[in-house]
Amino acid sequence: MNRIALLCIPFLLITSFHTSKKNATSNQWIQLFDGKSLEGWRAYNGKALPPGWGVVNGEMTFSTKMILEKDYDYKGSRDIIYGAQEFDNFELVVEWKIPPGGNSGIFYHIAEGYRGIPEVAPEYQLIDDEHYTDFHDITAYNKSIGVVVDPHKLQPLQSTGADYAMYPPDATQKATRPAGEWNETRIIFTEKEVQHWLNGKLIVRFTPWSADWVAKKSSGKWGLSPDYGKFKKGYIGFQDHGSSLWFRNFKKNKTSTTFRIHTKT
Repeated sequence: MNRIALLCIPFLLITSFHTSKKNATSNQWIQLFDGKSLEGWRAYNGKALPPGWGVVNGEMTFSTKMILEKDYDYKGSRDIIYGAQEFDNFELVVEWKIPPGGNSGIFYHIAEGYRGIPEVAPEYQLIDDEHYTDFHDITAYNKSIGVVVDPHKLQPLQSTGADYAMYPPDATQKATRPAGEWNETRIIFTEKEVQHWLNGKLIVRFTPWSADWVAKKSSGKWGLSPDYGKFKKGYIGFQDHGSSLWFRNFKKNKTSTTFRIHTKT
């Protein structure tokens, strides 16, 4: 089994911890993001980065202001994946920021060849919980998926930190910082348990592929998406949902600033 740690010093690195039969551990570091380029990242189902993504002030950024006129007719996915390596069990730590009304997500175990990432990959939801509906009318959409009570409101399964449309965050533990401020997400995935953390608090935990998981998938939004969540290994990616986005992952230690994501047994 692998344990992968993503560290940025001040660039983004990933390390695999391979455990032998004698429990010996070896580390192999892979640079994912150097704060200067998005080498290794590309569009979902694509070969190059989609318009709008870049690096600004050392941060991975999406902005419509970076889309050039020549790219207005771009038809591919604007979601991006780290296409150089797939991951199975992992721990991912990343800081993110969205504007008022913003919406995005972090996907994992992504498989390509589908119309879009959401129909196949689990998502840690990122959204402006407080003001999203001030900018977007979601009433018709919520009614279409069976929401009866307050369909004009963002639902728990749609809120920040949720395993989108599967497991809602624990509202008693959740402390989301407002749009325009940095939040820290931590995702831990093993076949025994998945954990979603937000700003140091555990807000979601579940067992993947359990009877409960299968029941939620079958009865909910993903009931007509047979391949949703079935892959045990895949790419990690970020979603463009039309708003500006900023990603970074800075952890202070004695000698450096670290950007971290790792996989684990």
